[in-house]
Amino acid sequence: MGPFEIAAIAIIGGLGYSAYEVHMKTKGKAGKGELEALQTELQRLKERVSTLESIVTDKSYQLKEQINKL
Repeated sequence: MGPFEIAAIAIIGGLGYSAYEVHMKTKGKAGKGELEALQTELQRLKERVSTLESIVTDKSYQLKEQINKL
């Protein structure tokens, strides 16, 4: 293996590593926006579940269910 092959392998390896670093940085930035969207959706769903729990545990709701079963 001559000096030209070694130099070519080193250059190709360096370019590959550089491309990998750019890919990982870009992937991380896109993930932050997606993470924020998921956190917002999770908070909204928690509020909805809380509302539904308060409706179901309400005494008047339970009374209506018992009347409907009759």
